[in-house]
Amino acid sequence: MARANINSVLVTGANGFVGNPLCEALAKQNWNVRGAVRSQIKSEQDLEWITINDVNRETDWSEALKDIDVVIHLAARVHIMEEKSANPLAEFREVNVEGTRQLAIQAANAGIKRLVYVSSIKVNGEKTMDKPFDESDPVDPQDAYGVSKYEAELALHEVAANTGLEIVIVRPPLIYGPGVKGNFLQLIKVINTGFPLPFASINNLRSLLYVGNLVDAMILCATHPNAAGKTYLISDGDDVSTPGLIKAMAEASGHKARLISCPTFLLKCLSNLVGKKEQMNRLFDSLQLDNRKLMHDLGWKPKFSFSEGLKKTFEVVNI
Repeated sequence: MARANINSVLVTGANGFVGNPLCEALAKQNWNVRGAVRSQIKSEQDLEWITINDVNRETDWSEALKDIDVVIHLAARVHIMEEKSANPLAEFREVNVEGTRQLAIQAANAGIKRLVYVSSIKVNGEKTMDKPFDESDPVDPQDAYGVSKYEAELALHEVAANTGLEIVIVRPPLIYGPGVKGNFLQLIKVINTGFPLPFASINNLRSLLYVGNLVDAMILCATHPNAAGKTYLISDGDDVSTPGLIKAMAEASGHKARLISCPTFLLKCLSNLVGKKEQMNRLFDSLQLDNRKLMHDLGWKPKFSFSEGLKKTFEVVNI
């Protein structure tokens, strides 16, 4: 749907894994793009950059918000696998909750119409049992990151109720694509060693999201009139098991997957003993999302299939 009277956008976290391709896509669609970054960067993109050193309750967004029509908020304190903070929840709250609240208040005061917020499926929980999560399910965040993301959503709804700012919330699962890091990159490295992986017996399904699909959906959420006030779950729509993911990743990277069977209960016991329970649970459990509401409300369809997304990922990844 063509946008009406919306020409300029502020993207926070603009030079990140998601922010960079988002800004590039917006620029190609002739938006006036202003990217908020923590430090000045060099880029081939014809964008306006503005430095925001820290996102918290004290951040002054006034310069960044001048002459902006819509905000897409990506900047966050992200989930950390090996947390070293003595009080991680407080630190997550300062950035993800209070920082987001302050941005929304200042955006509303600046006359901006809409803010799109990228939350997380961790708001819903860590795993699914009988059916995929959808927007009607009760929330159940299990860690400090998930709690902070949910509290940020609540803060945004509060600002919206008090000011009329239109809020759109998107909850993605694991995002992959060119430049991917974290657990996805680590799994790529392990697969490429050729070492046998004891995951052949795992019977689960997990939803993933290619970064190009997220970018496409965020732009639609920034402009479509039906999106105002909504929360959307989003995925590629091609759920995959852990063994299936490993095989697909190996094939995309030009390697052969080596999978062997091992009782799941034994793998879980071993992961507990070595302090890797949280990481390993992502390999054992199912986590599925139902994105039909997004497709129904906005007419969105994933531009890229899971196999296409993997292919594009490995066109850049070189390990």
